[in-house]
Amino acid sequence: MEPEQQHHFEADLWLYPGAKAAWHFITVPADISHSLRFFAGSTNGFGSIRVRVRIGESRWQTSVFPDKASGCYFLPVKAAVRKAERISTGDRVEVELSTG
Repeated sequence: MEPEQQHHFEADLWLYPGAKAAWHFITVPADISHSLRFFAGSTNGFGSIRVRVRIGESRWQTSVFPDKASGCYFLPVKAAVRKAERISTGDRVEVELSTG
């Protein structure tokens, strides 16, 4: 069983590029991504890791997904959270992320 990790960071919300893009993400900083990868043990499909997230008053469970090019994880931010927290592409967002 991997140890629980708790991380706090700020990062920009971005829109996945593409003609029909609708997915919004936050890139987990490199040092935190490294820690997640190191302590994750087993991962889910595509190397994803289950996490709990808080942005503002919104809390939910999701997975972060590895990006081979950057070596970081991407955190998807669903529309309901973006609407509730009044955040949009390019906004700097404070994130609380935990595992375990």
